[in-house]
Amino acid sequence: MAIIFASLYKVPTIYTKIMFIRITLLFLIVSIFSSAASAQSRIPNFAPKHYICYQSEAPLQIDGKLDEASWEKAPWTDEFIDIEGEHMPKPRFATRAKMLWDSQYLYIAADMEEPHVWGTLTERDAVIFYDNDFEVFIDPDGDSHFYYEFEMNALNTIWDLMLTAPYRDDRNVVLNSWDIRGIKTAVNVRGTLNNPEDEDQGWSVEIAMPWKVLKEKSATGKMPGNGEYWRINFSRVEWQTEVVDDNYKKKINPETNKSYPEDNWVWTAQSYINMHRPETWGFLVFDTAIVGEGDASFSIPESEYIKWELRKVYYRQNDYFREHGKYAHEVKELGMSESKYTIEMVAGETFYNATICQTGNICWQINEKGRVDRSK
Repeated sequence: MAIIFASLYKVPTIYTKIMFIRITLLFLIVSIFSSAASAQSRIPNFAPKHYICYQSEAPLQIDGKLDEASWEKAPWTDEFIDIEGEHMPKPRFATRAKMLWDSQYLYIAADMEEPHVWGTLTERDAVIFYDNDFEVFIDPDGDSHFYYEFEMNALNTIWDLMLTAPYRDDRNVVLNSWDIRGIKTAVNVRGTLNNPEDEDQGWSVEIAMPWKVLKEKSATGKMPGNGEYWRINFSRVEWQTEVVDDNYKKKINPETNKSYPEDNWVWTAQSYINMHRPETWGFLVFDTAIVGEGDASFSIPESEYIKWELRKVYYRQNDYFREHGKYAHEVKELGMSESKYTIEMVAGETFYNATICQTGNICWQINEKGRVDRSK
């Protein structure tokens, strides 16, 4: 038996004080852990995956089933892996995603194996990852600031927000009142929901995000064109559960008397247990060919390798600042003398700006705030 939940969300009109306090405390906790992760000197691997997104043959009906011809022609991503990378244990259950687009929407679909589908949260903008969930992260212009986060559970309850910067760069970053106005979402459960007496096959989600909202933070202020790319990643949160009094409950670790930590399974690895590192997300490449008719390819352009070299400056400057209480004034102080690029840096004790120019005198820069963009 399949259970389908479909919704066209409108803008909520009120947020309770309890929800505000709960979200504020949550972000404080995430900020602390993000800062702790940033304190490590290990630089993440730069190995982002890419997905070529073709156009749908026709507008899609958002019902969670993924049985329309366009979806059947769209390729699946690789199966998700542990958030830290391939060296970690393989996820217990398979997860895949696929994407399409047209003139109105970016369509995202995901399929998740799950023997016991459950959900508890029903309030819009609740902290959805307290349930098992599916998450989407989008950075339209690739500068690692002003990006979108979206989460949904098996009850088709959603949480959408914008972050002005990763938590590591600024703890006051969350715009929780921001909404993807006009979003359409649906869930299809292959089995029964919240019924521990049987075994389910899994659940799938289908999402239509309108360009009129997503384009707000794109580099041009417009929806993407042929061959353009955005940064994107997906995450699946999976909790260990057991049945108590005929209900699913999170499994308790007897050593800590707390629930076991959740698993985080992603499309492209983050190297850390932290989704808020947009520079490690994958590339979503847009192609105007109709799905099933295109044969586009993609290679990471030189500009992205330059941005990554600047990101190394950012990581090492953070380490230097923690050790010395000020930023380095010269690249050689950061141990980057062997860089293949010429890095120009201007710095004071509390600020810096590093620049690399590529062929054609196109220059890119990064500063202590962590934003990387084209130098004017």
